Amino acid sequence: MSNLRIFAVNQKKISSLHYFNNMCSSKIRASLKRLKLHVLLGRNYSSLPGLIGNDIKSLHSIINPPIAKIRNIGIMAHIDAGKTTTTERILYYSGYTRSLGDVDDGDTVTDFMAQERERGITIQSAAVTFDWKGYRINLIDTPGHVDFTLEVERCLRVLDGAVAVFDASAGVEAQTLTVWRQADKHKVPRICFLNKMDKIGASFNYAVESIREKLKAKPLLLQLPIGEGKAFKGVVDVVRTEKLLWNPNSDDGKDFERKPLLEMSDPKLLKETTEARNALIEQVADLDDEFADLVLGEFSENFDLLPAEKLQTAIHRVTLAQTAVPVLCGSALKNKGVQPLLDAITMYLPSPEERNYEFLERVSRLLLPFADQHIEIPLLTAGNIALTVGLKHTATGDTIVSSRSSALAASRRAKREGEKKQKENNEAERLLLAGVEIPEPVFFCTIEPPSMAKQPDLDHALKCLQREDPSLKVKLDPDSGQTVLCGMGELHIEIIHDRIKREYGLETYLGPLQVAYREAILNSIRATDTLDRTLGDKRHLVTVELEAKPVETSSLLPVIEYAASVAGDLSQASREAFENGVHSACLQGPLLGSPVQDVAVTLHSLVIHPGTSTTMISACVSRCLQKALKKADKQILEPLMNLEVTVSREYLSPVLADLAQRRGNIQEIQSRQDNKVVIGYVPLAEIMGYSTVLRTLTSGSATFALELSNYQAMNPQDQSTLLSQRHGLS
Repeated sequence: MSNLRIFAVNQKKISSLHYFNNMCSSKIRASLKRLKLHVLLGRNYSSLPGLIGNDIKSLHSIINPPIAKIRNIGIMAHIDAGKTTTTERILYYSGYTRSLGDVDDGDTVTDFMAQERERGITIQSAAVTFDWKGYRINLIDTPGHVDFTLEVERCLRVLDGAVAVFDASAGVEAQTLTVWRQADKHKVPRICFLNKMDKIGASFNYAVESIREKLKAKPLLLQLPIGEGKAFKGVVDVVRTEKLLWNPNSDDGKDFERKPLLEMSDPKLLKETTEARNALIEQVADLDDEFADLVLGEFSENFDLLPAEKLQTAIHRVTLAQTAVPVLCGSALKNKGVQPLLDAITMYLPSPEERNYEFLERVSRLLLPFADQHIEIPLLTAGNIALTVGLKHTATGDTIVSSRSSALAASRRAKREGEKKQKENNEAERLLLAGVEIPEPVFFCTIEPPSMAKQPDLDHALKCLQREDPSLKVKLDPDSGQTVLCGMGELHIEIIHDRIKREYGLETYLGPLQVAYREAILNSIRATDTLDRTLGDKRHLVTVELEAKPVETSSLLPVIEYAASVAGDLSQASREAFENGVHSACLQGPLLGSPVQDVAVTLHSLVIHPGTSTTMISACVSRCLQKALKKADKQILEPLMNLEVTVSREYLSPVLADLAQRRGNIQEIQSRQDNKVVIGYVPLAEIMGYSTVLRTLTSGSATFALELSNYQAMNPQDQSTLLSQRHGLS
């Protein structure tokens, strides 16, 4: 059996295409007869991995490099920190492409979707395979926009390491915190790259301090910048006490020189670097006992004599233990510092065998990823990332096994070894690998086809997109019969709408964007209901008495309880029917038809006439609970967003005034170089269309980031206004 960790990608490009991380202990073979190249026209690619000029390596060395030489990494960051530009430079210097792509020009390798090229942002993760100095690197470029957080989540869970890219002028930003927490959750070792060192306002020290303070991480300074802002021209290698200077006349950044730091030529820089190296050695020694013994034993008198290789090995161990993070710097746009970053990826991030995955499996067809291109391969060994074709019923988070017996055997083995606590059900044991936590959508709108004849085509398109993107929810409005899209934000919905048009050829119509409110009750209430219905010659009779009450702990699903008088008398079928009825009633509250949360439902009595179907029991329970919810005192809960606005001092006052009108709650105003960072909360309903307003207020100079914080109760006045609007009274 194998751990094939799945996340779907664009089905229109490759039918039912899925990424997976194959972490197997023996060779996987597929029944393919020959190697095939699928190349699209109009792209300027260099050689594929293993193909250098006319020198073609053996097929085995191309497809299956030694596992110790494989690095599976992701690029993650806040939006506009330079992830895709960094990826583009990595591909160029590795020889994968012959020309430098640019996000603004819309010709990068990994941003190949039309929507990505038009907007200059990454929407969908893209995988690329290339070689660097004898290492095979499988790289995934991930989105930075909050609407596509799930894309990052499903990538990190299958990767062995990550590169966190930072804007050196901004340091840690809102989405940086989110992706960092995701990496912590999946225990992914990472290194930091302080990008945009050439930008006005760039500050190496500020960015490092923000990593220390906001991420609670221990930065290991492996490099120091030579100059900042427009004066940035290279970096110092602290480990080797060398300077790397890029030729200012070089157009592509390939031309740079590495020189040792000498007392005669660079006394000040040498002193600064020596101090930084000594501090680095002491820091690593505090984190790694093996290295501490070496330093205290042989090199305690003079750290200068400590070989760079010994220090690098210790940094590798510390990085894998996730007790500290190596920090490098550069400017991807100006082609400086990317080659040392590649060296650091191979030197400090783990190989698949260092991540301890122990699952096997066989699949039918395999492909190596090259963004929107792919190459068929006959076999794959442990640690590689690849694609598989033809899995029509899998979705993000699925675990694929070769057979049921393999799954059961692995489950028993894991249970014996104490590695996982397995749950048992009535049928069989299950082995479930870590899935993906899918956030609840906060926006929804109706979507309609151009004609009813096109409804099946729209249903098919939405079904495919949901498999690919589990954060997209689709439901049917029971009152109007309309299809409703539920998504993570305005951009998310907009992208889905555009993809339906471009990829499926459907001109659909979207209704107005609405906020996903929730409802709650404020007091306990009892209700009784009887359903008496005759269908054919069969009478269905059921009487139910229940109580609904608020709970203090936040819970989207209802808490179901049974009174002592009925707990021992209910059959399993009756319990399931009762619970189904409760869940059905809580889907639509009495105020707005929004889901009801933070409620506990207790069954006090359930009298069932012989022969009554479970469907009728559920219907009676649902009707009874809806009656109770209508009688109770109720309130609307609205999504509250964490908001971070970065604005220059001159525009701070109008931004604050505007947020006050939007029911914003300012928590803090920080200084970030020459800018101010406004941190606070604002209701989602008040922030729709905010990007246009903010551009107008600040002449396009400000940026902002949003993230769902929680749901909070509306005050009575705002709730009354909302209900009047919904009922057409205002």
